[in-house]
Amino acid sequence: MSRALDLETLAIRAGIHRSDFNEHSEALYLTSSYVFTSARQAADRFCNREPGNIYSRFTNPSVTAFQERLAALEGGEACIATASGMSAILSTIMGLLKAGDHVVASRSIFGATVQLLTNILGRFGIETTFVPLSDIDAWRGAVRSTTRMFFLETPANPTMELVDIAALAEVAHAVSALLVVDNCFCTPILQRPLQLGADLVVHSATKYLDGQGRVLGGAVVGSNALVVEGGVFQFLRTAGPTMSAFNAWVCLKGMETLGIRMEAQSRSALALATWLETHPAVERVYYPGLPSHPQYALACRQQSLGGAIVTFDVRGGQEAAWRLIDATRLISITGNLGDTKSTITHPATTTHGRISEEARQAAGIKPGMVRLSVGLESVRDLQDDLKQGLG
Repeated sequence: MSRALDLETLAIRAGIHRSDFNEHSEALYLTSSYVFTSARQAADRFCNREPGNIYSRFTNPSVTAFQERLAALEGGEACIATASGMSAILSTIMGLLKAGDHVVASRSIFGATVQLLTNILGRFGIETTFVPLSDIDAWRGAVRSTTRMFFLETPANPTMELVDIAALAEVAHAVSALLVVDNCFCTPILQRPLQLGADLVVHSATKYLDGQGRVLGGAVVGSNALVVEGGVFQFLRTAGPTMSAFNAWVCLKGMETLGIRMEAQSRSALALATWLETHPAVERVYYPGLPSHPQYALACRQQSLGGAIVTFDVRGGQEAAWRLIDATRLISITGNLGDTKSTITHPATTTHGRISEEARQAAGIKPGMVRLSVGLESVRDLQDDLKQGLG
């Protein structure tokens, strides 16, 4: 074709490598190792003199297909698939940083990421400073001579706060730091951070890329220099936080419907956010697609839609939030998100329950806050389910 393929097409066609059987659906390669034609070929494969599969800890055709498809969607040169979203973040940092390096991170990131940066990586000499996500001056002011990486989520989990990726990329690159963006909430269908200046994108494939809550997975996308040659792949090859072939195959099939799911779920989320904003039991709604969102103009520039996550504060604090959650009969009470089934959770006592109260307050996570991941059910049914606890 004379032009690049659209995202909807890439989500279905990118990464397909048919076997000698010429199958139409992608094959699933459930094997731990591969047979070589000779000892010399084995040696050449292991020394990278000849391309080909070696061992499924770091080379597998099903995983390769997933990697190629996600790289195409994100507009990256390369992708490395991992066992989970957290292992994608771990592989990125361990593969590219060393003891004595410094990270500047948003204070409004997933609770487990905060734990990883402080309680685990901190023990190995990698220090982290947390700053308000949207305050560009705070990022600039936190830079040290040892700063090597900026890490963030936008929209943030669960506050739905945004940052101008392009503006922050300029700050990071001015001090020779890498900008790493967790694109889990938007996926490349709604936002493409690499095009805005980010160096790397990380994903929890467990969420929207699978889309049906079936398997765990993660990914790191960026340039060949960083992902393959810069250390991320070498960390994965040696340490082994690897995506399984089966999970890669499931995510491949999930990605075929990624575009239509993200669009449909985002439309429903906007409808629910608009309704919740008028409900007397709701104190505040956090959704980038609402004109009332303080960064609505940025969301319109940076994202194609508002996304499928709606966070809101219930009047009455934790007791009222728990009462709402417990009253639901249709929406699933679970910490996961990105499913075709709508899910609901109380961030302060679940996803962000292990961080300190001070850190929760700094991140804007309130006792009455509820996070709703909007699925593909009818909006009317979801409204009726929420009404039971909202009154």
